Amino acid sequence: MNAPSRILDQRALAALRRLEWRLRRRPVETPLAGEYRSIFRGRGMEFDQVVKYEFGDDVRDVDWNVTARLGELYRKVFVEERELTVFVVLSDDPALQFGSGRVAKREVLLELASLVLMLAVVNRERAGLLHIRPEGARLFEPSRRRARILHAVASLFAAEAPDPAGGAFTGSPLFDQPPPRGGLVVWLGEVPAFPPPPEWAAFRRRHPVIGMRVEDAWERTGPTVKDFTAYDPHAHEVVWFDGSREGRAAHAAWRAERERLWAAWWPDARDRLVVDSETDPLTALVRFLRTRDGGPQTHRPGAR
Repeated sequence: MNAPSRILDQRALAALRRLEWRLRRRPVETPLAGEYRSIFRGRGMEFDQVVKYEFGDDVRDVDWNVTARLGELYRKVFVEERELTVFVVLSDDPALQFGSGRVAKREVLLELASLVLMLAVVNRERAGLLHIRPEGARLFEPSRRRARILHAVASLFAAEAPDPAGGAFTGSPLFDQPPPRGGLVVWLGEVPAFPPPPEWAAFRRRHPVIGMRVEDAWERTGPTVKDFTAYDPHAHEVVWFDGSREGRAAHAAWRAERERLWAAWWPDARDRLVVDSETDPLTALVRFLRTRDGGPQTHRPGAR
């Protein structure tokens, strides 16, 4: 791990103060106060025992095999991990610097990653960060100390954006640094340009993994102007979009392939979040976490 710098630029400090202020206001505006723990941990991850179902129990926990065998309703009981680690992995792809509106995708993704870390601070969980860039990766070891996590957040905003004309960048969700045992991995980056390798399934069995990305309006519909020229940081070439029927068809095929790859890496829709670059990241994150907590948990370490 690189030695942390004690000097942070004013832009990073201003962003940090703004995020802290927003999180402090949020419980006043919504009924989220006191619910951060359940949002992060869900219904627990370790199977404990089977007990008789009682009125008011969660029907999602019914063990239908035992119920069919004994003729009475039984449910599974899960216990929470004694210590959850939220491990944020930010894949800082040069392509994230694209933006057709007022902000680039990278700005939104930095804020989204920072919000996840700061929610962990509010929740008194251990949190760590792996910031992957074309020139290498920087690791902030998991910690429960607020000052260390806030320093990691400020360092994200202080980091210079990668050079779009730099070398190749794979941006794979399969990273070299092993995540903490039993930790929740939150991966943020661009859509991988290739399908998941066989070892990805084994990785997901060992660790619950959430995938998050930011989408620009032009990625959904294509440029709204004709004869548009732009630089493609992945292909390292200038591309031209003329708005023709062929161009629209090529864009639709490109988008369909992106969605196919995204779903291939995260087959369960509850494990993937797409945030529009023009929407509020905090609102999108809270809605996603609440929805994910409200649905049945289809993945637990050691399952399958």
